[in-house]
Formats: sequence, structure tokens, C-alpha cells
Amino acid sequence: VKMEMPNINLDGEVTVLATVPEVVEALECCAMTWQKLISTVLEEQLKKVPQGSGPLDELDFWHERNGTLSALTEQTKLPEVQKVLEILQEAESAQLGDLEVVLSDLRKHHVDALHNVKVLSALERHLKNVTYGTGFDVVLDTIPALMSTLRIVWIISRHYNKDEWMVPLMERIAWEISARVYRAVDLRTLFKDDKTAAKKKIAEAKSTLEQWKKCYFAVRAQIEASGREQHWEFDRKRLFGKTDYMTGVCQDLYNILQVIIGEFYNAFGRELKVVTGNPKRVNDLLRRVNSLTSTMENLTFDPFDVKSAHDWKLIMEEFRAGVSVENINEIFVQKQNDPPLWKNHPPVAGAISWSRFLFHRIKDTIVRFQKVEGMLASERGKEVKQIYLNVAKKMKEYEDQKYSQWRDETEQILPQLMENTLLNVSSVTEESVTTKKSVRFIVNFPPMLREIIIETKYMELLGFPVPEMARYVALQEKRYLRYINRLKIMLDHYHRLMETLNEAETKLLDNHIQELWTVFKPGHRRLNWNCLGIGSFIMRSTEAVKKFEFLVHHIHHNSEDISKKLNFIESANLFKFPLPKNGDELPKAKEFFEYVKCERAKDVAQMVRNYSAISPLLIKVEGRVANTNSGKSPKLASYYAYWEKRIYQVLTELIVKNLQAFNAAVLANVPLFQTEAILSAPDLMLQPNASEIDEMTAQCILDCIEITKHFVRWMRGTCIECPPRRVKEDEVFIFSFYSDVFQNPLIIEQAGLIIQNVHKVLTSLDKYLNQWQRYNLLWKMDKSVALERFAAEKPSCVTFDDEFQFYRKVAQEVAQEPLIKDEQFIRLHLAPLACTVQENIRGWVISLGKVLNESARKELFSLQEEIQVGIFRL
Repeated sequence: VKMEMPNINLDGEVTVLATVPEVVEALECCAMTWQKLISTVLEEQLKKVPQGSGPLDELDFWHERNGTLSALTEQTKLPEVQKVLEILQEAESAQLGDLEVVLSDLRKHHVDALHNVKVLSALERHLKNVTYGTGFDVVLDTIPALMSTLRIVWIISRHYNKDEWMVPLMERIAWEISARVYRAVDLRTLFKDDKTAAKKKIAEAKSTLEQWKKCYFAVRAQIEASGREQHWEFDRKRLFGKTDYMTGVCQDLYNILQVIIGEFYNAFGRELKVVTGNPKRVNDLLRRVNSLTSTMENLTFDPFDVKSAHDWKLIMEEFRAGVSVENINEIFVQKQNDPPLWKNHPPVAGAISWSRFLFHRIKDTIVRFQKVEGMLASERGKEVKQIYLNVAKKMKEYEDQKYSQWRDETEQILPQLMENTLLNVSSVTEESVTTKKSVRFIVNFPPMLREIIIETKYMELLGFPVPEMARYVALQEKRYLRYINRLKIMLDHYHRLMETLNEAETKLLDNHIQELWTVFKPGHRRLNWNCLGIGSFIMRSTEAVKKFEFLVHHIHHNSEDISKKLNFIESANLFKFPLPKNGDELPKAKEFFEYVKCERAKDVAQMVRNYSAISPLLIKVEGRVANTNSGKSPKLASYYAYWEKRIYQVLTELIVKNLQAFNAAVLANVPLFQTEAILSAPDLMLQPNASEIDEMTAQCILDCIEITKHFVRWMRGTCIECPPRRVKEDEVFIFSFYSDVFQNPLIIEQAGLIIQNVHKVLTSLDKYLNQWQRYNLLWKMDKSVALERFAAEKPSCVTFDDEFQFYRKVAQEVAQEPLIKDEQFIRLHLAPLACTVQENIRGWVISLGKVLNESARKELFSLQEEIQVGIFRL
């Protein structure tokens, strides 16, 4: 478009030219021409619309408008045009007003076009990805960024911030996304290609369609949350009507491929041919599967067109019906020999119920199939109907065969099952006591009989006639269940009681157990499930078990009392040690062992009282079991022996544990008593000495073992203590547990170990005392002889001083020696020994001083005599 310039000379001043009529008239004609030109261009541009349906077509549209209006606008800015406008304005021409209006419109539309080009340029890269991207992955990655950019356009644009412009733009984007899916998903080749690749393509197409809507609502939520932007309240049908419909179609196609791949190809592949051994049937089935999609490959309509929704629905119904019949047929063929059962359903009625359930599934499918007009008239419809009829026939034959077989077997076996005794028993002939606990009674209600009852009930619910005997037994089910429950409760009670008995108690109650078994005998010898006396038998057996339970509880109660007394005896401490006096002062050895002996005597008295109380408790048991109170019932002989053995075990364990505890105390680094080191010239020794401590320890151990002499043994076969026997005129023998306990190897070993460990400690103390032998010259050397010899040598004062210094150093060394030595369980006091050594040192010093005094006195007298002689001579 080109604006024509005036053919007159415009050189000169504007004010001068505006006064020339010929110039003004020519310029007004030119202005009129420009007005018509611009008006025509604007009118043509405003009538134009984008040529295509995609978003890039709109971008091209604005580029084109901007180019046209931009070229025209640039011409209006030329100097010649501007001078014409100035002259007409100076001349106050009436034509100028109309021209300025048109120029204003031109500028406005040009600005709008330029603005829209700039705004849409931000979308251009994203729109090209959506339109020309190599795959759905590119589109999927682009849509979120595209939607975010649309939000920016909505905010900054003066044009696309209104529904009437933004909605068409987004509608074009939706159209482009739909077109991508349409081009990619071609039903004519989709099912002929690799099924897994086709499934992946459909999934990506569906995700792309869903991504468009998902991102829209995500950005819409962000806009609403911001509270600062104008909300998106767009026509959702325009934006998502087509994409939502196509999403549904893609989901249908995905489901079809899922069924074909997952339920048919994977299920009926090479492995099934090997397992079934019938590859021809598998191949036929696969061919029928492939035929399920043949209709879709030759559609006469566009499945992605909303207008074809009804036709597409018919196709899917036909496919689903075919798949359902094929699936159920194959399930029935595969699992008819081992059908899945519902909870609590018996095998036969459960199999029939399973078959009917499958039948109703395909029947419902066919019924819905028939309701769709013209569906059964198609070739595929006729094929599906025939398959349905064949499957239904097989299912009916399957039901009849299952029922007939069950009825014949029930009529034959039910009378035999009803003749079963009420109970089964593992053994009733063995009389050995050790086997009585292993004898178990079991309710003999065969699982097959229970199954027949359940089958009968379900068969009647399924509408089958059942044998009369089976119906009668089924009607008595509640009564049988009550009997079974009562029998189980009674027998469980009995078995729990038997499990509580030890071997001695089982022997003790042998007669009572035999009596109880006599009550049980009709249940496993005579009574069957046809008898009328089942209830009376259960009542008698229950009462007998309760009576037996009362007796068992009484025995256990007495056993607990006896066990408590034995536990008291077993837990006794036979080595109670005295506590230190006055802080940390320990008792002396004799005091220590005397204290242990006295405390032990007190405890033994209580232990003996508990032991003496055991016999009366056993006599109480005798009264319950044998109805006698003699304490020597033959029926309880083994029971007495059991408890006497337990008493021996308790006493043995008592002695062993106490000796072990005492040995641990000996080895621990905690002193229990104290002894002193003394000098009994010429020897260093303990007080009391090691032999005395050994003897006291051995006696303490022996006293510990001899406490078993207080526990008198019972006479054989009784719980009565043996009377004393006079062996000699002045000697009485008491038959106690001592002789057996004393000979126990564990006790002998433990006692020897204690004596050995005590001896080691005493030996260690002796070695320690030997260190004081370095001072033995103080008491071993004859003091008078040694000093006499020393004086004879006439030592000098220096020599005397050396001797005094020696004794001073020895005294200092003795003073620094520790006065207490702890050696494991013994504390050795060395103060008496140190005091004695210091006294010996003082004795030597005093004696040496006397020698020095005598020597000095002699020297003094000699010097005095010499002085007197000298004076005399003078």
C-alpha cells in the first residue's frame, strides 16, 4: 500500500503556502485520497481472521497485520506528509479533521498489533514445540511452561487479558494438542503394530491430553491464591470438551490393549501351549482375540469426534462383551477341576456356585449386549452369542455331573459315617503309668460327615433335591454341634488336667484315672451318632472330670505347700557373716566362726520345723486319695518316695550352693575376719596360727554338711520318720540324709576346694611375714655377747655414732611398714609385730648406750688418773 504524494511544489514557508488557494485545494484532494486509502486498509485488516485452527496461525495473523500497518504508519511519518498536514492545519481546512481521525485509528491498531506480536513472541517457542515437537515427551515437558507463560500474557497484555481473546487462543492450543494425538493414534495400524509399543503410545497420548487440563487448573489455583490477579473463569467446554472426550477414547484404547496383552497374550502364550498340551486350542483362542479388534481397524467414522460418541460406545460394548465371554470361558475351562471357593463353601456346592457365578456374569453381559439396538445383528455379535451358548451348555453339564456324583456318594457313605463312635482314643489297653499322659481322647465326628451336612444345606439353597437321610442329618446339625462342643470342652479339660500331673502324681492317681476311663469307655466302644444317649454320656463324663479335677487341685495345693517349705529350706544361708564393729573393725577368727555357727543353728531350727510339716501334708493327700491317715498307705508309696527324693535333692542343692557361696567369699577381695602377726622368738607367726585357721575352716564346712543330720529319713514306703536306733549302750544312731549328702561328689569336691583356697591365702600371708625376717638379727643375736665383743674392740665415738645411726634407720624403716595387710578374706594386723621389733631396737640402743657409757667412764677415769699423775710430777 502506497500513499500518493501531491504533484505541486511545496517549497516555501507553511504560512505562505497556506494562503495560496490553489495549493490548499490540491492538498485537500490529496488528503481525501489518503483518508480513503487508510480507511480501506484498516477495514480490510479488521475483517481478516487467522487462516488455520492452530495457535501459530494466530501468531502469523498478528505478524501480517503488524507488517501491513507498520508500512502504512511509516509513510505517514514522511516529511512531505507532515508538511501537507501542517499546511492544511494552517489553512484551517475542513478536510483535515476527517484525515486525523483515520490517522488516529491507524496508529491505535498498529500499536495493538505490535503489542500482540511482542506478547505472543513469548509463546512462540512453546507453541512450536507443541506443533512440531518430535514426540509426546516434548509436548508433555512443554505444556507446564506454556501454561505459565499464558499466565504472564494474561497479566501484561492489553489485548489477551480479556476472555474474548484469551479463550480463543487457549482453544487453539487445545486444538493443536488434540491434532497431535489424532495424527499419532491411527486405528487402522494401531493394533497391527507391536502391542507393547502401541500401549506405550496410547499412554503418552492420554497423559498429554490430561497434562493440558491438569496444568490449566494448577495455574488457575495459583492465580486464585495470589489474590492480586484477575481470575480465570473461562468456558471449560471450549477448552477441554474435545480433549476430555479424546482422553476417554484413549483410555478405552489403552484398556483394549491391556486386555489383549495382559489377559490374553501373556496368559495364552508359549507356556500355556506346553502346559495344556493343546496348542491348537490356544491358537484358535488367540485368533479370536485378534478378531476382537478387527472392527476397530475398519471404522467408518472418526472415533475422536465427539459427534461419533454413540458409535464408539457401541464398538466398546461389543468389545467388552467379546472379552467378557472369552475370559469367562477360559477361566471356566482352566479352573473347572479345581475351582476357587468362597469362604465356608463346601467343595461340590462351592464348585457349582462358582460355575453359576461365572454364568451370571456372561449372562448379564449378553443381556446388556441385547439391549443395544442392532448389536447382535453384526457378525461379531453373532459369534459372541454362539460362544455364550456353548459356554452356558458346558456349565450346565458341569453342574449336573457334580450334583449327580455327590448324591450317589452321599447315599452310599452317610450311613457308615453315622455308625462311627463318639470318641477315638490313642490307646486304652496299655497299663503302664508312663503312657497314661500320652493317651488322648478325640471327638470322632468325621470331617466328611460335617462336609456332607454343609453340602446338603447349600445344595438345597441351590435348588437341588437332596437325599432324605442327608436332609435329616443336616436338620440335626445344631444338636450335633452342641454335642461336639460339649465333648471338646470336657476332653480339653481332662487333657489339661493330665498335662499338669508329673510322673509321681500320675502313679498316685492311677486308680482314679482308671475309673475316669471307665466312664469314657462307652464313648469309644458303643455309642455312635445315631444313639439317643449322647447327652447323658456327656453329662456323666463331665461330672467325672469335675470330680477328678477337685482331687487334682487338692493334690496340687498340698504340693505347692510342700514346695514352699522346700524352697525355704533350699534358700537358707548357712554362712551368715558378722558385720564389722566400730566402723571397720573386723571380728577375730574365732569370733567369726563362732558367729557363723550360732546363726546357722538358728536357721537350721526353722528349716527342721518346715521339714517336719511335710509329713502331715502328705497324710492329708493320703486321706483324699486312699481314705486313710496312717502315713504309710501302699497306694502312696511311690508318692512318698518322690517327695523324699525331692528332699534329698533340695538338701544337696542347699549344701552345694552354700559351699560355693562360701568359696566365692574366700576368693573375693573382701576381708571377713582379722588375725595378728606376732614375734614368738625366734619365729614370726600368725595368731591364731595357720593350722588353727585351717582347722576352724574345716570344722565350719563340716558343720555346714552335718546340718543334714537334723533331717531324719522316712521309713520305707511311708512318710513317717525312722525312730532312733541304739547301736551301743551310750550311742544312738539316727538315720538321716547326712550319709547320702556327705558322699555326694559335688559336695566333697567343693569342700576340698574351699580348704585348698584357704590354705593358699594362709601360705601367701606366711610369705609376706617372711619379709620381716630381714630384721631377725635383732632377736636372734645374743645381745650381751655381741656388745661384749664390740666393747672389746674399743670402738671410737664415730663407730658408736654409726651404730646408733644404723638402729635409727632400722626404726624409721619399721615405722614406715604398713600395719594392715588384706589378703582376700583375711585381714592381717602387723602392729603387734612392729611394736615388738621397735622394742628390740630400743633394747639394742639402750644396751649400746650402756656400753658407750661404760667406755666413756673408763676413759674419763683414765684421763683423771693421768691428770693427777701429771700434777704430782709438777
